[in-house]
Amino acid sequence: MSFTLATWNINSVRLREPIVLKLLEEQAPDVLCLQECKSPVELIPLEGFKALGYHHIVARGQKGYNGVAILSKIPMVEAGAEDFASLGHARHIAGKLENGVTVHNFYVPAGGDKPDREINEKFGQKLDYLTEMRDHFHANKPEKAILVGDLNIAPREDDVWDHKKLLKIVSHTPVEVEHLAQTQDAGAWVDVTRQDIPEGKLYSWWSYRAKDWSAADKGRRLDHLWATPDISNAGHSSRVVRDARGWEKPSDHAPVFATFDLS
Repeated sequence: MSFTLATWNINSVRLREPIVLKLLEEQAPDVLCLQECKSPVELIPLEGFKALGYHHIVARGQKGYNGVAILSKIPMVEAGAEDFASLGHARHIAGKLENGVTVHNFYVPAGGDKPDREINEKFGQKLDYLTEMRDHFHANKPEKAILVGDLNIAPREDDVWDHKKLLKIVSHTPVEVEHLAQTQDAGAWVDVTRQDIPEGKLYSWWSYRAKDWSAADKGRRLDHLWATPDISNAGHSSRVVRDARGWEKPSDHAPVFATFDLS
């Protein structure tokens, strides 16, 4: 079977329900993973999603912060939720689709403003979160799995608008990039987006602070779509729906897509 999956940090699913519906209507992914839902699960506006065929949902939520959800047209059951770094945050949910694929949806801590855990507790929490992700995937080798989400790190030089200027900026520092690489290696995860689009600048986030975000184009690729080696070669048609960053009352992130053809 073939299915299309998308990941999107929506920055409040209730506030931005109209653009979630717009994406579902125009792009019709089979599975949509949302981060930063900023809502208790019971207040996520499901009726509109269900009306478009998204009858299956697994989620973790909390009031005003964090929150992750997977909406699916394909039958799906919950497959776990981890509280890495014991933060008590709703940052991970997993769902197993009826085709046997497990989808992990992550919202990694942003890490604050200063890339120094001695003076910035949030940066330490981010590194600890990634370390526990790494250890988890070392201990529980994933198979037939996809990992998506706002991982809040742009690892490659061409994942940011200016590599040298961002080396000391949280999201692109060498220590974060190394922690992300270790996490990726632990699960032998393949970066499907860069497998499909191996060269060139590629972004999924543009700051609200830029008056004309598109013209300035000072972006970062913070949102990722990975797969285990047993299904990564089935992934194709990767893309960032950049236009969504310019929709009415947008998120500062754009959705990232890929399609998988599985026998």
